[in-house]
Amino acid sequence: MSEYPALTPGLTGEMSVTVTEDLTATALGSGSVQVYSTPALVALLEAAAIEALAGHLPDGMTTVGVRVDVRHLAATPVGQTVTARATLREVDGRRLVFDVAAQDPVEPVAEGTHERFIVDRARFESRAAAKATS
Repeated sequence: MSEYPALTPGLTGEMSVTVTEDLTATALGSGSVQVYSTPALVALLEAAAIEALAGHLPDGMTTVGVRVDVRHLAATPVGQTVTARATLREVDGRRLVFDVAAQDPVEPVAEGTHERFIVDRARFESRAAAKATS
């Protein structure tokens, strides 16, 4: 039996964003074109995965992203909306694997997978803070 019984394959989250100038490749330094950037796209896909888990983790637990394997398939101009969807495919102990995809009003924008790990929030933040004092 899973340590996290509320986490079952099929949980789905969705997030949308309207592309603004500050989300373009030019603004984020990932290219020289005024279209939705890959870094912003990855963040939106992660947000969809987090949304899929909302209300399903025990108190004090959260997840952190550990792997993203995404193909950015099409450019989306400023002013259009991109909608990302993440569907939990696999639960392996604390490891969670999502199928992710994004779409703009015209065509698919991205597809791939995303992995997250379940962590104790306080312990994780404490360990990260300890690095600042090293």
